[in-house]
Amino acid sequence: MNIENDIKINISKLLNLNIDDIQLEIPNDKRNGDFSSNVCLKFSKRLNKNPLDLASYIKDNLNNKYVDNIVVAKPGFINFYLKKDYLFDTINNILKYGIDYFKLPNNNIKVNLEYVSANPTGTLHLGHARGACYGDSLSNILKRAGYDVTKEYYINDAGNQMNNLGISIKERYKELLGLECNLPENGYHGKEIIAIAKQLIDKYNDTLLDKDIDYYKKIGLDILLDGIKDDLKDIGVEYDVWTSEQSIYDNGEIDNVLKYLNDNDLTYTKDGALYLKTTKYYDDKDRVLIKNDGAYTYFLPDIAYHNDKYKRGYDVIIDVLGSDHHGYINRLKSSMEILNNDSNKLEIKILQLVRLIKDGKEFKMSKRTGKSITISELNDMIGKDALRYFYVAKSLDSQMDIDIDIATKKSNENPVYYIQYAHARICSILDNAKDIEIKNNTKFRTINSDIAYDIMKKIYCYKNIIELSAKKRMPHIVANYIYELASMFHAYYASEKFITDDIEATSDRIMLLKAIKIVISDALKLIGVSAPTKM
Repeated sequence: MNIENDIKINISKLLNLNIDDIQLEIPNDKRNGDFSSNVCLKFSKRLNKNPLDLASYIKDNLNNKYVDNIVVAKPGFINFYLKKDYLFDTINNILKYGIDYFKLPNNNIKVNLEYVSANPTGTLHLGHARGACYGDSLSNILKRAGYDVTKEYYINDAGNQMNNLGISIKERYKELLGLECNLPENGYHGKEIIAIAKQLIDKYNDTLLDKDIDYYKKIGLDILLDGIKDDLKDIGVEYDVWTSEQSIYDNGEIDNVLKYLNDNDLTYTKDGALYLKTTKYYDDKDRVLIKNDGAYTYFLPDIAYHNDKYKRGYDVIIDVLGSDHHGYINRLKSSMEILNNDSNKLEIKILQLVRLIKDGKEFKMSKRTGKSITISELNDMIGKDALRYFYVAKSLDSQMDIDIDIATKKSNENPVYYIQYAHARICSILDNAKDIEIKNNTKFRTINSDIAYDIMKKIYCYKNIIELSAKKRMPHIVANYIYELASMFHAYYASEKFITDDIEATSDRIMLLKAIKIVISDALKLIGVSAPTKM
C-alpha cells in the first residue's frame, strides 16, 4: 500500500501530468494536513490555469478512499488530510508480514558497489572506516530497495608500491637480525612492517636472507590483506568479490585496452610519455598512461578495471573514494566514454574527512603506535555499534566529528544508546505482557493520542525512507529516521500506560509497540547496528 503514489496517480490523471512531476511533502505544521503539494503552483503556466482554480479542481474531483478531506491554501497549495484507516492497515500489515512488508520488488538493476579498496601496504584508518560503513550500509539499503548488489574490494597488489612493500619488509627483517638496514625513502615505515619481519624471524630465524623481493612482497600482501579483512569483519563489513589489480595485468585486460586506445588515435606521445585524450570529454587536461621511464601510471590499470566492470554487465557502478580524489572523477568518466561505455552509469562518491574529539579537543595519534588511529583501535574505544552509527549518521560529503566521550556514554546524549534503549524498553514491555491474551488485527479504536498517530505516520513512511535512501545513495537518511522514531517512542512511553485492565486498549498498544520494535530493529540492521533486547 502506497497512499502517496495513489494520490499522485489520481492527480496525474486529473491534470494530465507525468507522475514523476508530482511531489507530495509531509508538512512541518500538522495543521497543513498529512500531505501537501505545490503541483498547482508548479504547473499553472504550462496548464494555462490559475493555481487556485487547479487546486479546487483537484479537490472536487480527486477520489481516494484514504483521503478524508482536501483543503486549498493560497496561493495554490493543496493539503490532504487522510483517514486513520491507512495507519491501522499499515500496523496490521507489518505484524502480518514482518520485514517482508518493507521489501521493494526486484527492479532488475545490477549494481557494483566498490568501497575502501585501500592499498594492502598498511592498516586501515579513520577514513577507510567511513567508506566501509557507508558502503556496507548502502549495500543493505539498496538490496532492500530491490537492487541486485555486488560488494567489491579492489586489491592494489601490483605496481611500485608492492615492490616497496617487499623491500621494506626485507630490510626490517635484516635489521632485526642485526644486519644493516637500508629502507628506501619511499618505503613503508609503519609498525605493522616491523611486526611482519618479527613474525618471519620467529618462524624462520635467518633462513630467508637469500629470498628475493617477490617472496617478501607475497608474504606482506597475504598478512596485511588478512589484517584488512579481519578489521573489516570486526565491524560487520564483508565483500562478495575481491578483485586483484595483478589479475588485470595477468589476464591481458590492460594490454587490450592500451591496444584499443592506440589503434583508435586516442593517445599521443609527449616528452617520452603516453597521454590519453581525456579532454575529448570532461577532463581539464590529458592524462598520462605510461611515464617516460616506461612505468604504467595508476590510471591505466584503473581504466582496464572499470572497463571490466562494464563488461560484467552492471547497470550502475558506484565507487566510494577518499577526499583527495575529487580530480579523479572527470578523468575516469572521460576514459569510460573513450571506451564507448556510458559514463552516466558510473557514480563516484567522495567521502570527507573525519575528526576524533575527546575532552573537547581533536586527537589524531594513537598512543600505542604514534600513528593515525586505526579502525581496530576505534572499534576498541567505542564499539562496533557506535562506530557504525556515527559513521553513517551524516552525509558522506560533509566533514564529521566523532566525539569519543559521547559515543561511549550510556545516556540519552549518545544517539546509539538512545535508539537501542527504545528497542530494549519495548522488549521489556512486551515481555511483561507475554501472558496477556492480546487481540491481533485490531481496529485501534482506543488509540486517540496525537503522539501515537504521529508514530503510526512515521512507521508508514519507513518504506519510502528506504526507497529514498537507496535512490539518493544516502544511508544517513535511514540513520536519522531511526533516531526520530526512537525519540517519538520515548515521548510516547512517558505519556501513556501500555498494560492496563482494559484488554482492548492493552491490545491496541501492544500491537503498536510490536510494529515499532520491528521497524527499529530492521532499520538498525540496515546500517549494521545491533538491537539489544536488554540494556
